[in-house]
Amino acid sequence: MGSVAANLSPSSPVTLDDKWTFNHGRILLNGTQALARVLLAQKWLDERKGLKTAGYVSGYRGSPLGNVDTALWSIGDRLKAADILFVPGVNEDIAATAVRGSQQIELAPKPLYDGVFAAWYGKGPGVDRSGAALKHGNFGGAHRNGGVLVIYGDDHPGKSSTVAHHSEQALAACYIPSLYPANVAEIIEYGLMAYAMSRYTGAWVGMKCVNEVVEQTASVDLDLEAFSPVVPDYADLPPEGVHYSVTPVFPVRQEQVVVEHRLPLIKKFVRENGIDKTIIDSPKPRIGLVAAGKSYADTRQALSLLGLTDERAAALGISLYKVGCIWPLETIGAVEFARKQEVLFFIEEKEAFVEPQLAELGAASAAERE
Repeated sequence: MGSVAANLSPSSPVTLDDKWTFNHGRILLNGTQALARVLLAQKWLDERKGLKTAGYVSGYRGSPLGNVDTALWSIGDRLKAADILFVPGVNEDIAATAVRGSQQIELAPKPLYDGVFAAWYGKGPGVDRSGAALKHGNFGGAHRNGGVLVIYGDDHPGKSSTVAHHSEQALAACYIPSLYPANVAEIIEYGLMAYAMSRYTGAWVGMKCVNEVVEQTASVDLDLEAFSPVVPDYADLPPEGVHYSVTPVFPVRQEQVVVEHRLPLIKKFVRENGIDKTIIDSPKPRIGLVAAGKSYADTRQALSLLGLTDERAAALGISLYKVGCIWPLETIGAVEFARKQEVLFFIEEKEAFVEPQLAELGAASAAERE
């Protein structure tokens, strides 16, 4: 979120509350606290822009998101002061349905707020059981001044779950895009990006949180004052728009709006904000590594253990592409990277997910050139 190390001094007082109060400075927090911090940060950003918004959070605890409730309860006074309401769900389905209602503020005759930014949280099995609620909510759309963040916890090794689950496929089936942070700092960055993307596209936006990331504790250089996501111009909006509408939309038309308008807007937002990016760009590319989230962090560690700095890796013909939005894969940047490489090597957990998307893009691109 931008380095602020130059503004720190040994004499600066340090307290445990810094993680909640600093908008510019170095803070220490864990991944779960970072999720809570996203909500307070979004409220601060809205006030800075002159928006009068409220927040709403509901979900159902479960590892690796087992301490979300505790983190939010611990800052109850701060949430109340920021007009953020936290209501744990009886189950994941009811929580998602309540979040859907938060985007329907225009149904109120005299709404008190310009919009409500909402968050749903649940672990993998909760995503599975809540598919209908999540899909209906996403198809209904987010409010232009609200937005919905879908926080899903995945336990790939089955460390604390009855099944070893990964949920990005389920989110994609609901046409919900997924951001995948690689560390605690990116939980805050991607969380705020998710709200900006949701408001721009009208989509609910997911954020994948695995054990190894959300259970980290780390120092983060926070600079909310510098956070200013690019909001691209709209080129071709449908008559109904892409946000929640009080006017009912025929189901087939609703799906058409999602597929033909929202998804291209999501890719455009990802592209304009550099959420996917080339980290190592070899002048003589041979092997292109593609990774996201935890796998990206693992890849960086592997290169370090091999004694390969970015400069050394580039000299050997190794390039590295970091995917921040794992679905839908942004087309232009991914294809540009892939075309330069002799071989692409994907580092992913569980089943291949990014690889088949890029393979499909590559096949389509090759067909267009013929």
